[in-house]
Amino acid sequence: MSEKRESYSQTFKSFSSTFWVGNFLQLTERWAYFSIFSLLALYLVAGTDEGGLELTHTQKGNIMAQITAILFLLPLFFGVIADRIGYKLSLLISCVIMGVGYYLMGMATSYWDTYFAFLLAAIGCSFFRPVVQGIIARHTDEGNVTLGFGLFYMVGNIGGLLGPGVSSYLRTTMGWKVIFIQATVIILFNLLVILFLYKEPKTERQYNIPLLTEIKGSVRNVIEALKDKKLTILLFLMVGFWTVYNQLFYTLPNFIEDWVDSSRQSDWINRNIPLFGSTFTENGQIKAEWFGNIDCVMIIMTQMIISYFVMKMDQVSAMIHGTIVMTIGVTLTFMFNQVIFTVLGTTLFAIGEIAVGPTISAFIAKITPKGKEALYQGTYFLPMALGSYLTGFFTGNMYDKWSDKHYLLQLEMKQRAIDMPEGLSKKQFFEQAQEKLQMSPTEITNLLWNTYHPNKYWYIIFSLGLLTAISIYLFNRYLKKLAH
Repeated sequence: MSEKRESYSQTFKSFSSTFWVGNFLQLTERWAYFSIFSLLALYLVAGTDEGGLELTHTQKGNIMAQITAILFLLPLFFGVIADRIGYKLSLLISCVIMGVGYYLMGMATSYWDTYFAFLLAAIGCSFFRPVVQGIIARHTDEGNVTLGFGLFYMVGNIGGLLGPGVSSYLRTTMGWKVIFIQATVIILFNLLVILFLYKEPKTERQYNIPLLTEIKGSVRNVIEALKDKKLTILLFLMVGFWTVYNQLFYTLPNFIEDWVDSSRQSDWINRNIPLFGSTFTENGQIKAEWFGNIDCVMIIMTQMIISYFVMKMDQVSAMIHGTIVMTIGVTLTFMFNQVIFTVLGTTLFAIGEIAVGPTISAFIAKITPKGKEALYQGTYFLPMALGSYLTGFFTGNMYDKWSDKHYLLQLEMKQRAIDMPEGLSKKQFFEQAQEKLQMSPTEITNLLWNTYHPNKYWYIIFSLGLLTAISIYLFNRYLKKLAH
């Protein structure tokens, strides 16, 4: 039975020690995951002479979108396995699989090698995520569930900041491959925490049917739960939200690296705080991943405060306002190529994410039957899976043709009938184009920006975000009419 708590401090003190262990596991797992994923879009398309794989954006989109979609779908099945074999064993298995996957990603040198190594890591992640969310759901109640998931979301973002921050320094000083070793080491540390600090709660469930039969039954239970029109419509509407949200990791790093000129800010850092030069800057520009880290910083700084106010709001209303703010933010990041709009847009994006992200988890937790926490938290991942899959088209085929700097430069050279040697890396192609066009890198970037308008990418993203916000608004009005 939940207990009414009047103050923030009373709510904060109500959490158990197992709740805090679950949050720590979330922090370290997110550290490992985002130490790779937040830089993956850059690594996959970076030139081979820069340590990258030099894949196309379409190939990048396939790897990131398809594997991530699978990652979000598998919890539907892994949740029931975790309920059956216990959370502790599930956590141990998931970490072993993740560690092997991350290590193999560092060894991969081709598209398919990377695809299958990332798939292995994703299988481990998909086993881990519903379990750790189930821990939070089991150790919160109606009085602290929103704040509990808000805290859970915040510590995940602390890990999401630490991982890319360390990786950003490591990739410059030691090369791209070391970031995969870092992720593997962090996951091994998680294994020790699970072994020695996590205490499995006692359960009295009886298992009189085969596991496969229970999995089928659990899927039927989820389908039955989705017959609740309110939940189903809400999950469907959130597909648009997650498709827009994914641009921060799938597309924005590439857009920043291609088009945003941060040379003035980079020069200031190297002149005034040179100690951080190799961490924050590269080739005269601020590293693209650090702009994405603004999102994590904002969440860490404001998550608990905003969550406290969001918990007083109707959950659907919170998602409406959050989606609108996030859409405005992500639109600004793609509309302009000035640093100020990248920073402002990412800041607004974070505020919108804070309002929406934990709210859907809290809503699902309220309708979860006891003993089925991991399984029903898996429904949270359904719109994320479809949103991730759809993102592959936007960040892949569309970006390749509309906004990829290398592709547009190739197109410009053909338009001018200027022959270029075969077999050049991206870096070599750009350098020779400078010589043949007799332009500086900045002049070439401005030429391509003004000629091909790569920022038109924002039209699609803005339209999708706006459609999502309007749909949730109309859905909210429908709910209010039902209430009367």
